[in-house]
Amino acid sequence: MEPAPQPSSRRVAVVGAGLAGATCAQALAAAGCTVQVLDKARGPGGRLATRRLAWTGPDGQPRTARVDHGAPGFAAADAGFRAFLQGLGGGAAVAAWTPQAAPGSRAVRPAGAWQLPVPDMPTLCRGLLGGLPARWSFTVQRLAREGGAWRIEGVSEAGPELLEGGFDAVVLALPPAQAAPLLAPHRPDWAQQAAQAPMQPCWTLMGVTSRPSQPLDWQVLRPQGGPLSWLHRDDLRPGRGAAVDEAHWVAHARPAWSREHLEQPPEWVLPRLRAAVDEALGGLLGEPPAWRHAVVHRWRYALPQPAGTPARRQAWWDARTGLGACGDFLGGVGAEGAWLSAQALLEAMTAPARAV
Repeated sequence: MEPAPQPSSRRVAVVGAGLAGATCAQALAAAGCTVQVLDKARGPGGRLATRRLAWTGPDGQPRTARVDHGAPGFAAADAGFRAFLQGLGGGAAVAAWTPQAAPGSRAVRPAGAWQLPVPDMPTLCRGLLGGLPARWSFTVQRLAREGGAWRIEGVSEAGPELLEGGFDAVVLALPPAQAAPLLAPHRPDWAQQAAQAPMQPCWTLMGVTSRPSQPLDWQVLRPQGGPLSWLHRDDLRPGRGAAVDEAHWVAHARPAWSREHLEQPPEWVLPRLRAAVDEALGGLLGEPPAWRHAVVHRWRYALPQPAGTPARRQAWWDARTGLGACGDFLGGVGAEGAWLSAQALLEAMTAPARAV
């Protein structure tokens, strides 16, 4: 049996820079590990995501906006998670937000106050990672165990690449469908469970309209029917804003609609979701929205479990080889589940004799 290095002597690769991965990376670095963060995106956050929009305004001048097109916020029922959020440093902060539903809307769940990172969603993960070494736009394709160390092969913008040196441990903080092929050669039991984890896709529209002529006393609309599951007025949320003549909107399609049209091109999806937003807003605003700019984004792995799954501390850790996995597919839907799963993995990694 290979001896398990002590936490302070480990070189650890953390694959995935959403909340689960960023939490693990920060805690492992604080424990003395040498941490390398890897993510296929251009920056941290995962589904805690904010998108920059750019277009030409009605005056012919360039305009920009930032809208939250991933998770619209998250609950904090666990006392440990609340304490974590209250103790954030490194420029990260969260604000309480109680979404007000539009007349005739389905209920907003969970009820009560949500947590909203400010000034944007990735702020939370960005603050956790601080100055830790990170490789962005790097997709891990293969993990190999050689001579008691992990070798990582992937693809960057420059092409295929084998990372220099070896790692004592690898943490996979990825959606289960992406983790499964990396786990398969080493822990086929985990890979099978990950591959079978339910996945819910989501097409998302982000758009800018002229500001409605009447003020709104709501921020969220959940239509009773049609393709839309969720629509929110982004610039009315804490820490957000817009030019005086603009309104910013984010619409999430229902999982079934997104699954049915998952492989359609964006130019097919955009007019259909925009028409659905027009219909949803028309009666409430008394006028159709005047669009200035809109784009869509496809989330293949938006929600890995059905809504309502209780958050819990669960992760996978193989102390013999130094391979672990965490995320909301193990800890429960949402940021709280991702954080709880990361805590479970961190606890297991400090007790090498255990295997979770």
